[in-house]
Amino acid sequence: MEPTTYPSTREQVAIDVAEKLMLATMTRYDPSHDSFHVERVRRTALSIAQSIPGRKPDLLVVELAALLHDVLDKKYVSPVEAADPYAYFLPFFQSLATIHELDLISDGRARLITRIVENVSWTTERKLQENGKIEEWHRDCVELHCVQDADRLDAIGAFGIMRCAAYSAAVNRPLHAPPGRDDTAIQHFYDKLLHIQERLKTEPGKAMGSRRHQFMLSFLHSVQDEYNATPIPSQSLGKSRQEGTVSNSDT
Repeated sequence: MEPTTYPSTREQVAIDVAEKLMLATMTRYDPSHDSFHVERVRRTALSIAQSIPGRKPDLLVVELAALLHDVLDKKYVSPVEAADPYAYFLPFFQSLATIHELDLISDGRARLITRIVENVSWTTERKLQENGKIEEWHRDCVELHCVQDADRLDAIGAFGIMRCAAYSAAVNRPLHAPPGRDDTAIQHFYDKLLHIQERLKTEPGKAMGSRRHQFMLSFLHSVQDEYNATPIPSQSLGKSRQEGTVSNSDT
């Protein structure tokens, strides 16, 4: 039998409808959690899912969960809105069944997608761990791991640095400050972002995370040098000037 090509026509319709729901909801979010963040998470989650050796995640579950994962982010919606994600997304799943003949409710995938959305968050996972509430499902659900890793990968590396600055601007958090303050963007790297690599779940995710982690370390080293106004050794000045010259062909 020929392998089924993903996505099928009906699956593509579901993806398009989910994308419209996400766009309609997230236009009010700041650039750290906007639709472009979701697009990156979707692309990375699918890349991870298609690269996992020996395992075949449900790609539709991965893609829909990635598209919807931040719609009910507790930083942006009320506790009432976030209280029952399944009820919130149920009209979406019902429309897929009645209008587009793709019944994800009966086959259980609607519940799975919603459960992934509820459990993607770093903070949610930390609280579950602290309270001893991590279940076998959390440890074994490969679709959850694909979306978790993708979301966390977008919090580190080049995009992670830009997103941290964007969120800091949105909430008026200082970028950096003298020692003694723990409410800065740079402190957030030490409190959370530098620990993300050790909590990635998939092998493809870990490989991506290693490179992005090193990029952050280099960035933080540069931040410290610039903040301290570290002098450049005299023998390096000439080389730096040459490297910094921009020719007409570069502009």
